[in-house]
Amino acid sequence: MTLSAVEKQARKVQEFRQREANILEAALELFLEHGEDRVTVEMIADHVGIGKGTIYKHFRSKSEIYLRLMLDYERDLADLFRSPKISADKEALSRAYFEFRMQDPAKYLLFSRLEDKLTKTAGVGDLLEELHRFRAINLESLTDLISARINENKLEDVPSYFHYCAHWALVHGAAALYQSRFFQEVIQDKDEFFTFLMEIGVRMGNRGQRGRNREES
Repeated sequence: MTLSAVEKQARKVQEFRQREANILEAALELFLEHGEDRVTVEMIADHVGIGKGTIYKHFRSKSEIYLRLMLDYERDLADLFRSPKISADKEALSRAYFEFRMQDPAKYLLFSRLEDKLTKTAGVGDLLEELHRFRAINLESLTDLISARINENKLEDVPSYFHYCAHWALVHGAAALYQSRFFQEVIQDKDEFFTFLMEIGVRMGNRGQRGRNREES
């Protein structure tokens, strides 16, 4: 059966999107395995099985690949905040947030490094602004969820950013431990340790954790 012009165009668009997804998946795999500085566009193209020039039909530079990966990560986080699970049970937020960040500590640390590099890179300002806008939306969603729990008298009545920055600090420290050669030897049962750490994160900031309620101080 002969395809119509519309069907052919739709197929091309689908193939383009699939190839773009393959490029991003390959790039992430290589960045995690070899380190982002050692990976070249040629290496990514070889991993996907396409020519180097084809990469540039999708991305202007390796920095743009960085940003797309980071944007996808922030979109996944946004989906988490909007999930029925969190809407129905706001107490699940701490656990879900920690699990999201720590499901792949190496990826979390990779994106932290990439953001630092990108702030010093010319020519990616528009995408960097998009990332920051998306992150601002996520922080707004997070603030609303935390504020709701404060109003329910479940969390300490402090500015919302106290809570999410404390969780960020715990996650960042946990990710650093995960990659520390010294602590790799100290922590013999990594799965149980991170479960223990997550439980601390879930309870962190709960009302009364500081020994007395704020209005009593």
